[in-house]
Amino acid sequence: MHMSDSLISPAVAAVGAVISVALIAIATRRTSRDAGDKMIPMMGVMGAFVFAAQMLNFTIPGTGSSGHIVGGILLASVLGPWAGFLVLTAVLILQALLFADGGVLVLGCNIINMAVTSCLIGYPFITRPLLEGRRTYARVVWASVAGSVVALTIGAIGVSLETTLSGISALPTSAFIRFMIPIHLVIGLIEGVATATVLWFISWRRPSLLHNADLDKQKATGKLWVAIALCALVMGGLFSIIASSSPDGLEWSITRTSGLEEITSPATSMAHRLVGTIQEQTALIPDYGISSAGLIGCGIFLVLSLLISLVIRRRPTKTTK
Repeated sequence: MHMSDSLISPAVAAVGAVISVALIAIATRRTSRDAGDKMIPMMGVMGAFVFAAQMLNFTIPGTGSSGHIVGGILLASVLGPWAGFLVLTAVLILQALLFADGGVLVLGCNIINMAVTSCLIGYPFITRPLLEGRRTYARVVWASVAGSVVALTIGAIGVSLETTLSGISALPTSAFIRFMIPIHLVIGLIEGVATATVLWFISWRRPSLLHNADLDKQKATGKLWVAIALCALVMGGLFSIIASSSPDGLEWSITRTSGLEEITSPATSMAHRLVGTIQEQTALIPDYGISSAGLIGCGIFLVLSLLISLVIRRRPTKTTK
């Protein structure tokens, strides 16, 4: 569901950016207040894991389309909604700047359509309430699927409304939504099952890793975090090779609606040309063009989390007299 800049007008993009920046500021403050530096290694490992998981585009039989998980429900279930939102936002920013996966102008809207809908809507309002009580595998599956389906459906509607308000893509709203919702319902079902499998494994091996657990117990889970980090690196190296080459749900919907494989941005838009130039300079590996792209992305998250954690821990603490 990574939108390109060609779908959105500068005005709509600006509104999305303002909302996203405001939510990032709130999330940063809430995460720092609730967990502090103890959360940073966890965020780095989970960010690498979700980045790697998004590399796997799976084919949706009978459609000619493909999909990939968003990962927001998983992140929020482990880290909490605000920390999960920050991590998924970081994933989207890295994908746009380094890999040209999604636009730069439209980044705020992509954050809303994926990170907000999953971490701040799907998890707190759907998944978390459904997980209350005894956690059987069936309950975890139901909660994960319901949260993923709701999040992706809202995101699909959001994409349709944003393109309509922009008025530059000539995509009929009703027809676009008619293709967007069903294909993302299927993707949501698959993501829900995959999320439930990971959550069930964590619940079985280390329930203290899940949201609202005591962070002081994390010292006993170091081996599992190392295992998750190694798993992310393996997936990052493997999934880019075996991923489906079929168009994703958004691209498929655009083609079915307009008959065009790609919608180009208006040549008269200075904003589109400016961000296009910026992305050309920052995107060192456009479209994941080398086999090690996944490994590089995972490595960036792991190294950054380590560096940030070290800086924070070495920062002198204030003493009170």
